[in-house]
Amino acid sequence: MDPRTLEKYSSAFTLSDMEVFIFPELLYALVLANLMSPRIWRWREDPWFAGMSKLGFNRRLQRLKQYIMEHYSFNLDLETWGLTTQRRETERFRDFIDLDMLSRSNALFGYEGDKYYFDLDIRRHFGLDRYSGETIPYWKTETVEAMDAFVHKTGHRRGAGECVSLSALYAAALYLVAEIPLEDIFLLATPLHSQNFIAREEGVLTNNRRLVTRTMWFNGTELSAKARRALEKERVTLVAHLSGVIHSEYPQASIDPQAYLRLTRHLQRFLSTPITFEIFTNFLRAHGEYRGYFQFEYFRDGHRYFIAAEKLFRYEHASPNRVHDATLRKLLEEVEEDDLDLEPDPQRYVLNVLEKQLAGKKLDCRLESTHEEFRQLLDRLPDLPAFCEAIKRFACTQPRLPSPGKNYVSPPPLSLPLGWSRDQIVAYLASRRRDHPVADLAFYAARQIPPEGWMPFLKACLERNPVSLENFASVAPEEVYARLEALPAESIYEESGLATPDEVVNFGRGDGLEKAICLLNVLRPRGAAWESLEVAEGRVRLAAGGREYPFSTKKNYSIRVTPGELELKGLARPG
Repeated sequence: MDPRTLEKYSSAFTLSDMEVFIFPELLYALVLANLMSPRIWRWREDPWFAGMSKLGFNRRLQRLKQYIMEHYSFNLDLETWGLTTQRRETERFRDFIDLDMLSRSNALFGYEGDKYYFDLDIRRHFGLDRYSGETIPYWKTETVEAMDAFVHKTGHRRGAGECVSLSALYAAALYLVAEIPLEDIFLLATPLHSQNFIAREEGVLTNNRRLVTRTMWFNGTELSAKARRALEKERVTLVAHLSGVIHSEYPQASIDPQAYLRLTRHLQRFLSTPITFEIFTNFLRAHGEYRGYFQFEYFRDGHRYFIAAEKLFRYEHASPNRVHDATLRKLLEEVEEDDLDLEPDPQRYVLNVLEKQLAGKKLDCRLESTHEEFRQLLDRLPDLPAFCEAIKRFACTQPRLPSPGKNYVSPPPLSLPLGWSRDQIVAYLASRRRDHPVADLAFYAARQIPPEGWMPFLKACLERNPVSLENFASVAPEEVYARLEALPAESIYEESGLATPDEVVNFGRGDGLEKAICLLNVLRPRGAAWESLEVAEGRVRLAAGGREYPFSTKKNYSIRVTPGELELKGLARPG
């Protein structure tokens, strides 16, 4: 492998956020790796998913969402996968990427697209203020096996993963469990977030563990505000799809242009809506700075009352009733007497009057005539142009997707029809490894190591697993060996899949081969001379520091690796 290819295939084992942005094929390779995992196939045996094929589209999605909500947490701590530095990572990629591109694509290298994060100081937000200015987290994207293994990690009672892990998990589960064709699922990655768009019916977004429907997108709640943030304030750096990928910074793309056009049009429809009175009140729910200019009129017991809009919206917090719909009357009945005024505030507009003025109208937020309508209806509103611009952004989000003006270079497309078995999917992807790079990378992301894959795997294990180093930092070699041997002799990966050293330490278990590589990762930076790592017939032998460390393995591998071979083929020297 040339240096760039070696780095890419090595990255398939660690899958850090920065690696996925630099090698965009890795994102869909992780989806395919999850599709090959026996763990996710067992979901189909869970009684929770019985009769899924008889349910409608939305009910299938809700059933899947509830399962993910109950079985997985969102996890983005600094301790799980450890820390690196900007200098180390830029040196790693310097020879084959534009470093300015890296800074435009990744929050940890200078990106400042979402001012929300930078107003509260991103380093403090993520706990990085405890470290030097160039210290950054690895934030590795987890396979479904690693997500499930969080139940073995201290402080966790269920599986976990960060946003890219959850989007890849959702994409695989949508196909396997909810029976959504992969052609309908697009993965969207911004520098700070990752989510999926399901281009079916009105469209649905997955957002971490949750789903966001088109109605939810415009409801003005705090949850929808969080879901909206990435597409409102950031550009989409990467789109991954069964047909290929497109990246904002790369001149070439492999995604099918027609599939990308379909995404663009469907997403634009999802993110835009006519301005009705309901949308107007939803806007006020989301933008509290404008509520002080409005009030509601209410007739109770023969009297005419008024209530400030901000007070009525506060009543929503403890009520199933809402300001904008048929339950408004019930919400008003919950209002306490001392929150009602007998006289209207002359400085406020009466929303009941505005409702009548907007009745039957569906104002297009993109037209100047809509702004003119608001200028007439709300002529006393301070800074009316800013209000018009804000409601336009609320009703018509313009996604900043990668430009379609690319050089499209695509291998023969992958095809994974609904209804295939796991064996069929694995056999099909294996048959496409020679002619489709994502199919090949999927086996690396799934930790299935071919003979030529040992160099990328060991490079990943011995260069980018700092947690195991820190865990055993002051422990003598013999004690490291003893502690590893004392761990349960079970891999988090079934069949021939192999865990990395940090997965062994994080989840407190490992096959003997995984333990041996973890021990090698710990000893190598200490300058301990090691002679070889040998695996044959269920036995592992690590020769290092003048002694041998034996382990037993259930993984069916046969290899012999020496330090000279590793350094000759590009493994960085310790330190």
